Amino acid sequence: MIKFDGVTKAYQGHVVLDAVDLQAPAGAVTGFLGPNGAGKSTALRILVGLARADSGRATIGGRSYRSLTRPAATVGVLLDADAVHPGRTGRETLALTCIALGLPRRRADEALDRVGLSRREGRQRARGYSLGMRQRLGLAHALLGDPDVLVLDEPANGLDPQGQRWLAELLRDQADRGRTVLLSSHQLAEVEQLADHLVIIGGGRVLSAGTTADLAAAHGAIAEHYFALTDGVDRAAAARGGRIAA
Repeated sequence: MIKFDGVTKAYQGHVVLDAVDLQAPAGAVTGFLGPNGAGKSTALRILVGLARADSGRATIGGRSYRSLTRPAATVGVLLDADAVHPGRTGRETLALTCIALGLPRRRADEALDRVGLSRREGRQRARGYSLGMRQRLGLAHALLGDPDVLVLDEPANGLDPQGQRWLAELLRDQADRGRTVLLSSHQLAEVEQLADHLVIIGGGRVLSAGTTADLAAAHGAIAEHYFALTDGVDRAAAARGGRIAA
């Protein structure tokens, strides 16, 4: 389980996360939904140890990411599909991670197959990849250690409709295996189709949370609920003359 308890973060006096409480249970896909600039990426960076909260705690299975003995085998992370060396091939990128993690190099080929990148594409340098291919390579990297938890920031960006269906099947398979999946997005339709649970964030605050079915039953149309919540936050921010960082 992923859990945020009162996580607060500010940069230069500007509040990015405001006492965020969030749970993503095992065996489910949890959608972390909000407009651009809502605070989603900052929350995920805190979760995986790339930023520190000013207060509160974000844990994975009751432990901070920094305290995990083998974090890559516990948590698969995709925060930025462009965070690869452009001069390396896709396979080289994965093979180097296998070496670092003490995994057999065949895992690189298995991961390429799993995300739908051909051997020919695996031999291409990353600078020639489309955004959709880079997303698939990032997912392959996240899956290398066969982790029990996946943390994905906007994983469907750049994927065509077929790729989005493939991603939905992949994440559903992970959840059905009892694993924890937390994915962020600003695209409501995308997350509503994928997620068992939704957490809606705006202006650095959790505005609504619950199962997708419960939110739909309570509000009739999740879309109306989402846009009503986030529009209200955006209007309040505009009135203050401020912007919330991602």
